[in-house]
Amino acid sequence: MRAERVLRLALALTLAVAPLSGHAAELDGRGLGAWWGLPFAGLLLSIALMPLLATRLWHHHYGKITAAWALAFLLPAAAVFGPSLAGAALVHAALAEYLPFVILLTALFTVAGGIHIRGNFHGSPAFNCGLMAIGAVLASFMGTTGASMLLIRPLIRANDNRRHNAHVVIFFIFIVSNAGGSLTPLGDPPLFLGFLKGVDFFWTLSHLWPQTLFLVGSLLVIFWLVDRHCYRKEGVLRVDPTPDTPGFTIEGRANFALLLVVVGLVLFSGTWRPGVAFDVFGTEVGLPQLVRDGALLVVIALSLWLTPAAAHRANQFSWAPMAEVAKLFAGIFLTIAPVLAMLKAGSEGAFAPVVALVTGPGGEPIPAAYFWASGLLSSFLDNAPTYLVFFNLAGGDAQVLMTTLAPVLVAISAGSVFMGANSYIGNAPNLMVKSIADERGVRMPSFFGYMAWSTVVLLPLFGLMTLIWFR
Repeated sequence: MRAERVLRLALALTLAVAPLSGHAAELDGRGLGAWWGLPFAGLLLSIALMPLLATRLWHHHYGKITAAWALAFLLPAAAVFGPSLAGAALVHAALAEYLPFVILLTALFTVAGGIHIRGNFHGSPAFNCGLMAIGAVLASFMGTTGASMLLIRPLIRANDNRRHNAHVVIFFIFIVSNAGGSLTPLGDPPLFLGFLKGVDFFWTLSHLWPQTLFLVGSLLVIFWLVDRHCYRKEGVLRVDPTPDTPGFTIEGRANFALLLVVVGLVLFSGTWRPGVAFDVFGTEVGLPQLVRDGALLVVIALSLWLTPAAAHRANQFSWAPMAEVAKLFAGIFLTIAPVLAMLKAGSEGAFAPVVALVTGPGGEPIPAAYFWASGLLSSFLDNAPTYLVFFNLAGGDAQVLMTTLAPVLVAISAGSVFMGANSYIGNAPNLMVKSIADERGVRMPSFFGYMAWSTVVLLPLFGLMTLIWFR
């Protein structure tokens, strides 16, 4: 805990000398060299390599390692730009991005974890495909996190009598935790940001359904072929070594109502604009955000109170997956700040080559380039601010993007949502699903092992989508 105490002390000192009022300056990406992205790159490499090269060290000290990389950005920023700007960057990352993110994830994790779908399910290829198809539909209406947390445990239980079941979880991440959330702003954070910027609620449904149907349908077919091969090769018996009660039932039903409350709160916070906001060290915190986050904390408490203890025991509910995501993303949200600032600087920043790639000789946007640029960056950066960067790079006018530049907005939306499946950190549910699977004894692949699957399965499909829709 020593490194984490050092981080907390450094943060406290930074805030202590930061101005108590007024709007603090923001990081100017035009003046940042590429080396400011090293702490973020180091954290990503730590997440990718240390579980392989130093398993025990990472398992016991990943929080301290994350804190060290956060300090590797924060302390030089305070020294070079002054504690005022470093403090402003910290407060913005915490209040405007991290806390709303982690509170919403915790609410969905808690509520979905309190729903136990009981039944002696048998993980056949047909059952697995059916469950993933249901999850893909649910993801656009209850969010990829909500759908993932609701269905991952029944899926793991259904396949717990199989020797090779990691591929089932991998395709679940592809389909439910990512591709399925592309049809409404409730499905994935990037689309919700677009909704806040003026994109019509049903615009994504009317414009992205062909791409979503193609991707989800193709993945289900590929999965069925792979799973059928593994199923036959293993000679799986229809005997479950950990049988549930044969009759189908659902425990913790009160959480379904709470899940609707969570969805309603997210939608409410995006549509209610009272014009009331509070300045906290230069970061504007709106009243809708405060009401939403406060209400979500109440939902968490209600879920823990209303959920029968038997439902939590049957789900093997624990806070370990949520704690891992919260610690890792705390470091990610802080160290990503200079990277996003350089991206926002456009042609005047260190990532000017990225801007040049998405623009034609006449200054016109190139849909295929937007699809791949937003997608590949969303594979490793937070896909919500990445979406926003490319949204603004394409002009930032929602009415123009929904009409004249509709192919560009489709490309940005599809890239940001679909390619979040390329790595474990591309979308928050990916890491949560992996953590739950690890905890339940599924031998999940490493960071690069997972990317081998996404490279072989997803990238060819994205290539076909480029030829069909984004040329």
